[in-house]
Amino acid sequence: MKHLLCIFFLSVLSLNLLAQTDSEKANEYRTQQEAYRKGLLLQQLDSGKLLMENGQYEAADKKFKYVLDNIKSVPSDLTYFFGKNSLYLKKYKQSIDWLTKYIQLKGTAGQYYADATKSLQQAESAYIETRKTETKQIGEVLSRNYDIDCGPGLKVVCPVCKGTTVVKKIGVFGESFKTCTFCDKHGFLSCEDYNKLIRGELQQEVKQ
Repeated sequence: MKHLLCIFFLSVLSLNLLAQTDSEKANEYRTQQEAYRKGLLLQQLDSGKLLMENGQYEAADKKFKYVLDNIKSVPSDLTYFFGKNSLYLKKYKQSIDWLTKYIQLKGTAGQYYADATKSLQQAESAYIETRKTETKQIGEVLSRNYDIDCGPGLKVVCPVCKGTTVVKKIGVFGESFKTCTFCDKHGFLSCEDYNKLIRGELQQEVKQ
């Protein structure tokens, strides 16, 4: 009887190990497929960048939108390229939105920081002019509809208080200051909270 029980338990253990191995293989396969799919999308991003550099802005726009619609987490560099290309297409609000996201994510250390800042200023000036003439852009794609990849640090300087942890308000009695209710005590937001803030879903924390 003991011999039969031993055989039974060994059989069950073998089946569990086999099932675990199959599960690990399935997970590895899914990971490889996702990496391959992401690689193809990044190739489309590079293609869009090349088209933009060659002045083919409409074609570049299609490439960038394809990546946006199919990638799980938007690469920070794409926020710059899409914002820059939107400026060329005279989609100024869209350009402002995406270039601002790039600067928030990468800061002064970003590879394209200088040009992103310059392009943002151009987009803001042009947007003010178009507002005066009541020109409207149709079909603009705004970043709040996407999850932005914050990079390896997984943290972003809070765009509400600019990392100071303090929000300044100007009222009839002068300036007043209060602790920022979005960021942590160091002036940072997690990537998850940053994306929630973009979409208007982040709840303010009541701080004592």
